[in-house]
Amino acid sequence: MNNKSSMSILKIVILVICIFLAILSLFPFIIMLVNATRSTYQIQQHPISLIPSKYLMNNFKILTGKSFNPAVGFLNSFLVSVGVCICSLYFSTLTAYAIVMYEWKLKNAFFGFIMGVMMIPSTVTIIGFFQMIYRVHMTNHLLVLILPAIASPSMVFFMRQYMKPAVSVSLVESARIDGSKEFFTFNKIVLPIMKPAVATQAIFTFVTSWNELFRPSVILTKQAKYTLPIMVGLLNGDIYKREHGAIYVGLSLTALPLIIVYFLLAKYIVAGVALGSVKG
Repeated sequence: MNNKSSMSILKIVILVICIFLAILSLFPFIIMLVNATRSTYQIQQHPISLIPSKYLMNNFKILTGKSFNPAVGFLNSFLVSVGVCICSLYFSTLTAYAIVMYEWKLKNAFFGFIMGVMMIPSTVTIIGFFQMIYRVHMTNHLLVLILPAIASPSMVFFMRQYMKPAVSVSLVESARIDGSKEFFTFNKIVLPIMKPAVATQAIFTFVTSWNELFRPSVILTKQAKYTLPIMVGLLNGDIYKREHGAIYVGLSLTALPLIIVYFLLAKYIVAGVALGSVKG
């Protein structure tokens, strides 16, 4: 009886802690959505409030009344983020497949080289990257932000670590014996098994690409090519009259696709955790 009561108390404590952490995690999003409905004066007087106001449409008009078009920025951010996701996920998984499923002399050296590249900060290479893009006249092209995602060392490492226990070498060899071509084996057999890992990395990649400000602000100079974070940054940089309500509306529009992507892919992450626990 004592053991049962202690276990029930422990469950209640864990439940309370989980509820508290959930509220703590959602609190910034709630404040952002509430402030999107408030005026600049209200936000300056009381930055934190849980009571919505009536200035949402006014803030939205201020946002859309600027020299740039938020809808264009939203579309540009969406195209770049989706393109980065597709390129990085497919080619990184394909590279991990080559490392795990093939035996060749320089395999360990190649993987060590990938680990070494992963240690180099991306900001170190941005100057040389910009000079190359400028010389080939590719500035203000969204493809410049998408194509480099083909080489993603950290994702290759993650996919390799997941693929080794998840995909059996004998399964791939059986497919080869049955006459399956390599790309067919990879696309139809390996990729479906890798769904949990792909979904997890898709969320992280989409969020990182969607929120990226540094590289797009360096490469994109035309307003028609601006991404949404650049436009929100321009709102925040207005030194004459900073419209905080419009800024929060822009931030809410920026966060909305991230929330949608998470809810669409969350079940695959849970499946991946369950798969890992069963194998453990």
